[in-house]
Amino acid sequence: MKAFIFDMNGTMIHDMDYHTRAWRHLFNHDLGGSFTHEEVKPQMYGKNQEVLVRMFGPDRFTADEMDRLSLEKERRYQQEYLPNLALLPGLPAFLEAAHRAGIPMAIGSAAIPFNIDFVLDNLRIRHYFSAIVSADDVVLSKPHPETFLKAAAQLGVAPADCLVFEDVPKGAEAALNAGMKAVVLTTTHEVAEFAALPNVLHFAPDFTDEFVRGLLPGA
Repeated sequence: MKAFIFDMNGTMIHDMDYHTRAWRHLFNHDLGGSFTHEEVKPQMYGKNQEVLVRMFGPDRFTADEMDRLSLEKERRYQQEYLPNLALLPGLPAFLEAAHRAGIPMAIGSAAIPFNIDFVLDNLRIRHYFSAIVSADDVVLSKPHPETFLKAAAQLGVAPADCLVFEDVPKGAEAALNAGMKAVVLTTTHEVAEFAALPNVLHFAPDFTDEFVRGLLPGA
């Protein structure tokens, strides 16, 4: 593969439970819902506004209200997660090795820039990425391929030559729809949930995995 494209939440950092908890607090304490953790967890994909629509229907909030609620949720998530913010095991060395080898890398995430900046700047890893595609940069969320296709275009690499790192089935499906292979980090979902996706090359708990390390030149 000539380029790597990373989803962020659950793929580079193990934070999806913090997102689920922040959303559940907002749904139940601020919006009068009574959702369980198990009901909220499967909805953790796509843009924040899409999550609100899936949970409460299309007519509950105005666009401005959804933007405000989205930001409130992210502030709560960041406050709770910051003390534990860290890359997955093996990822710091993987990024450095890929960077030294001249492999272009991008982030293709449904996160808003506010959260992407939170991760990249606190962990000081922005310099590894030649392209960043956020929720604000696309019209259609995963599993539509727009996120990954835009990342590939910004890198100047053909989609078929890009390898995607993902953690959720909708993300791996987006890679499939973009004509890209994927490696799945098993931080959030079970292997069986990806059974219908023929583009998944491998499942790994983190970036210390032998197969993942073998993707680097000279490994």
